[in-house]
Amino acid sequence: MCICYRNSRTCSLRQVSAARTCTSPAQRTRSSPCNIPITARPESMGIVPAATFIVAGIATQLFYTSSEEAIIHCNAGLLSVSMAVLLGFADCVLNLKWRYKLIMPFFASLPLIVCYSGHTNIKVPHFLRGLLGPWTSIGVLYYVYMILFTIFTTNAINIYAGVNGIEVGQSLITATGVAFYNGLELSRIPLEQTEERFFHIFSLSLILPFIGASLALFKYNKYPSQVFVGDTYTYFAGMVFAVVGILGHFTETLLLLFIPQILNFLLSLPQLFGIIHCPRHRLPKLNQETLKLECVSNHFTLINAFLRISGPTSEAQTVNGLLLFQVVSCIAGLSLKCHLSNLLFGPVTTE
Repeated sequence: MCICYRNSRTCSLRQVSAARTCTSPAQRTRSSPCNIPITARPESMGIVPAATFIVAGIATQLFYTSSEEAIIHCNAGLLSVSMAVLLGFADCVLNLKWRYKLIMPFFASLPLIVCYSGHTNIKVPHFLRGLLGPWTSIGVLYYVYMILFTIFTTNAINIYAGVNGIEVGQSLITATGVAFYNGLELSRIPLEQTEERFFHIFSLSLILPFIGASLALFKYNKYPSQVFVGDTYTYFAGMVFAVVGILGHFTETLLLLFIPQILNFLLSLPQLFGIIHCPRHRLPKLNQETLKLECVSNHFTLINAFLRISGPTSEAQTVNGLLLFQVVSCIAGLSLKCHLSNLLFGPVTTE
């Protein structure tokens, strides 16, 4: 891979399209389309925090030596994450087609599904309990839901990307929300409910190393970027969220932290399903005179929707605005969880 020069000037919005790999020193320095001297950037640096996370995950098994179930959960989670990292790196190198990006997360989710030992019940709202009871089992449909959940999270960050720092930034904010939620649940769950507490402790043991590894990457990926994370990081981050959500037994809450990603997915549906032509990179347009990003009308993404509302803005302002929206969405999602959950469902113990 090419060398990253820390003191060189950068040009944003992936203006160095040839920066995936460098084969000779002569290729490492060139001028950007806006005539700013730049140095080629390594594209797949997401593999570094991914490898760091996997090593940290292996180390956490030292704390679970007395629990065979915890070891099984940890190994299944790490296997799924490793498969997602492999998929992401393969996508960076081979430019995989969308059908493979949908199929491969299915296979990566299988270790999670096999080791899942929780219930397949869903909580019933107050107004339906006279008909269905406090809980109703959906059986195999719950496993189908978990597979679809994994496919969604693995691809959600990958399609909500393209400007400096947005991939790592949104992941860090969401991961912080996950850590806060786990801490909140641990503070309210009685100590004698060891099984329920274990799920959140296990989730924390994975999400905290992810936050640490992502913070280090964000230092170099934030605007102006010195490295690009590539698809390796986006698939890695998405699978980490799937692992902590499924094995931590709070997938529904995690979806409340994915509000921007859900909006981006809904906006992208016409292109993802081929109703409208879908280019490989649905980035906004860089105006080379004003050096501001402009909306591209036939690129249906949340980034372009933001630019349509705000008008042309610099890349730094665009990223900051989108990350602020992520923060507000996570706060709103956790507030909905805390306030509406008791209102609609009330306290119900698992069967």
